[in-house]
Amino acid sequence: LGLAAAAVADCPSSTWIQFQDNCYIFLQEAIKVESIEDVRNQCTDHGADMISIHNEEENAFILDTLKKQWKGSDDILLGMFYDTDDASFKWFDNSNMTFDKWTDQDDGEDLIDTCAFLHIKTGEWKKGNCEVSFVEGTLCKTAIPYKRKYLSDNHILISALVIASIVILTVLGAIIWFLYKKHSDSRFTTVFSTAPQSPYNEDCVLVVGEENEYPVQFE
Repeated sequence: LGLAAAAVADCPSSTWIQFQDNCYIFLQEAIKVESIEDVRNQCTDHGADMISIHNEEENAFILDTLKKQWKGSDDILLGMFYDTDDASFKWFDNSNMTFDKWTDQDDGEDLIDTCAFLHIKTGEWKKGNCEVSFVEGTLCKTAIPYKRKYLSDNHILISALVIASIVILTVLGAIIWFLYKKHSDSRFTTVFSTAPQSPYNEDCVLVVGEENEYPVQFE
């Protein structure tokens, strides 16, 4: 079962919780495992990976959420392992190790097969053996897809640009129609005013007609 919050449009479903640019799902399901890879598979089956934490705000968010809803033990696995090749801790999701909150800093200890656990009550991290056989829950995390994030952050701007474009095109159309009508009316007036005019007015024509009714006599 997921420790669900309100549905978030940018996350895969309503069982996920969004914080900053990532989506989280808290799977509160007790399972028997043979290795930490079995725990990790719980996340990869949901298109995610075991959780990584990169700043104090993210650590506090996870701690606050778990305190409100988590029903498991005080310690829960983080998606971290000790890499013996370069003697350093790494995240399973291949993100950079930019933050830590270790409660114990004994550099002389043997760290082979060492993983990290988040202590629910304090928010501090503890080192522990990766060879777990039983877990009461799993923390998973996935980044918001770039396309969804981009559209979510810019849909208001895009809508505004579309509306502005429609308004501009409408205004330009009205201006062009006005100029066309004005040009057409001006052309009609010019043609009418330059039409051929008779050299006689109506009175002259009438007089000429009347004079022609009588024959001309010559002496």
